[in-house]
Formats: sequence, C-alpha cells, structure tokens
Amino acid sequence: MKSFKNIFEQYDWDEVLSGIYSKTETDVVHALSKPKRDLEDFKALISPVAKPYLEQMAQMSSRITKKRFGNTIQMYAPMYLSNECQNICTYCGFSMTNKIPRRTLTDQEILKEVRFLKSKGYDHILLVTGEANRTVGVDYINNAIQLIQSEFANITIEVQPLQQQEYETLIDSGLYAVLVYQETYHKEEYKKHHPKGRKSNFDYRLETPDRLGKAGIHKIGLGALFGLEDWRADSFFTALHLHYLQKEYWKTKYSISFPRLRPHSGGLEPKVEMKDADLVQLICAFRLLDEDVELSMSTRESEVFRENIVNLGVTSISAESKTNPGGYAVAPQSLEQFEISDERSTEEVVQMLKNRGLEVVWKDWAYNWQ
Repeated sequence: MKSFKNIFEQYDWDEVLSGIYSKTETDVVHALSKPKRDLEDFKALISPVAKPYLEQMAQMSSRITKKRFGNTIQMYAPMYLSNECQNICTYCGFSMTNKIPRRTLTDQEILKEVRFLKSKGYDHILLVTGEANRTVGVDYINNAIQLIQSEFANITIEVQPLQQQEYETLIDSGLYAVLVYQETYHKEEYKKHHPKGRKSNFDYRLETPDRLGKAGIHKIGLGALFGLEDWRADSFFTALHLHYLQKEYWKTKYSISFPRLRPHSGGLEPKVEMKDADLVQLICAFRLLDEDVELSMSTRESEVFRENIVNLGVTSISAESKTNPGGYAVAPQSLEQFEISDERSTEEVVQMLKNRGLEVVWKDWAYNWQ
C-alpha cells in the first residue's frame, strides 16, 4: 500500500538538517524572487541565513494571506472530553505515569461545556481526548459528535489515530476535520519520547493522514511539537508530508499548527529552544511555500506574540482555551494538559483582532453532514 512512509524513508534526518544549514544568502534571495516555491526554497527560508530577510518575508506573507483569505481570521475553541490515556509521553500532562485525577465527560457534562462555548459565539469546535481506546474509543467519540453536531458549523477532533473504516464512521456522523501531529519526524528520538502505548508505533502514526485521505476527510491538520528536536528539520518533514498529501488526496484541505513545548505536570525541558523570531520565520516560510494552506495559532503562545503574528499569515486562532476535561463549566480547577500562555477572554481576543483590522469569522460555512 502506497503511503507517506515510502517517501519518508527516502530521506535521512542528518542530511536534511545539513542541507538546511548549508543554504546560502543567494539561495534565500532566489527563493524570495520566485512566484512559486518548492521544498528546496523552503529549506532556504527556514535556514539561519534567512534571518536578515525576516521583515521582507513577513511583508510578503502578509500580502499573500490577505490576497487569499482577505482581512479575516477564523475563531475556534478546543473542548477536552477526557484526560484518560494509555500512553507514556515525556512531554504531556496526560501521560499514563502522571498521578493525576482522571476524568471523562458524560453526555450531560459535554452539553454543559457546549452551552458555555455557544454563549461565547463559537461555531467551530475541536474535540480533544487522551489516547485510551477502552474508555474514549470510537464509540465514545462517535457519540460525542452525534450529540453536538447540530450545534456547530463543523467539528474537528484530535484523538488517537484510527483505522480508515473508523474514520469513515465518524465522517458519516458529522466529522469535518482531524488534527494528527507526528510530534517529531526523528524516528529514534520519537521512540525516546513515546516508550509505551500505541503511540509508540511511529509508522502507524506516520500513516494516519493516509488513512484519513482514503476515508475522504474534508480537512487534515499536520504539525510537529517544537522543542523535542531541531525545529528546522521537523518543519521540513512537515512540509514534505503536506506536499505528498496534497498530491495524493487533492480534494482534501490542509492546515498546519505550530505548538511549542509548554510547561506541564512532570515537565520536559525543550531539547532545542525555538525562539519567537524562529516561529515567525517558520510561519512566514509556510505561507510563502503554500498560499492555500490554513495556518493555526493556539493559546500556547503569549498575548504579545499572538497580537504580532495575526497579520502575518495565521488564518485561525483560539481563545479562552481550557486544556482539561470540563474546564469551561464542569470542572474549571482540574489539571490541564499544558499551561495556557494567553489567558484573555474570548471578548478580549476578539477586540484585539478588530483593533488589528481583522474581521472575526465564527462561521465561514456549514458542513452539511446529512
């Protein structure tokens, strides 16, 4: 069966990293001068020698984003359904070895959370769980989607990787999009951070977007967790993955997220620090690589950073996020998956976006699941 794994295995991590760091100023200038850029250009744009061109990259990224998406930004909210998890992950507060109270929301609790989010205006929702097949498997997720599908224009999930047939079942119930982050594309380092549980299977996770594409999902979200390995190499492999999927599953839409390692219970310090300027460079590089891909920014980032990035290429943003089950209305004090940095209310973030000249979009279109 053809999958991204066949492409991925043709690349060597160290060679990719060396290729990025060997890019010259001439390569950067050439990449910026082109109307359409390829993955070699992307390497140049995320390389250290591109730093002096960051202002030019930001201006170009802003112009491209406005041309393609207008002066708009999509609002979404994550809703955590469960923190039960059967995996050991070094960087996650939900890791099985962490001694925290576990909670999985009931139907009534889910609806209580929904009422809160609807009162704030949200119409795009991201459902999140830990990876625990026995308690929050396909049946639980399918029930949650059916329970709330009439309340939201579209529903996205971030849960354990599933089989193609299971995704097809969820799509039939009203699922619109799936976020599945590889965390790191460095296979050996991946094993160190995922020593136990189904998530320890690198290849199965790597091929998840292929199963989603075959299932006919409307949108796939990709990303790496910056801090586990060198962010430049992980970003290249994310871009490589994106290009492969766009070619194979051309009817599907795609988004990229940019999570940086955040403090959590049992905390892992970043192996490689990704500074604010690095993240700006990466976001602009992705926009210069692909005019159509959606770029998303969560509340992991600070108020100041988010205010400065919303005009440079980002197309969707969350606000007032809670990363614990029932965090909005049911159990506000329970332990979070990771610490939020931007803790402003939805209303405050909306006002900030308007002050930046952006039109806030709650519902750009509705996914007719019937």
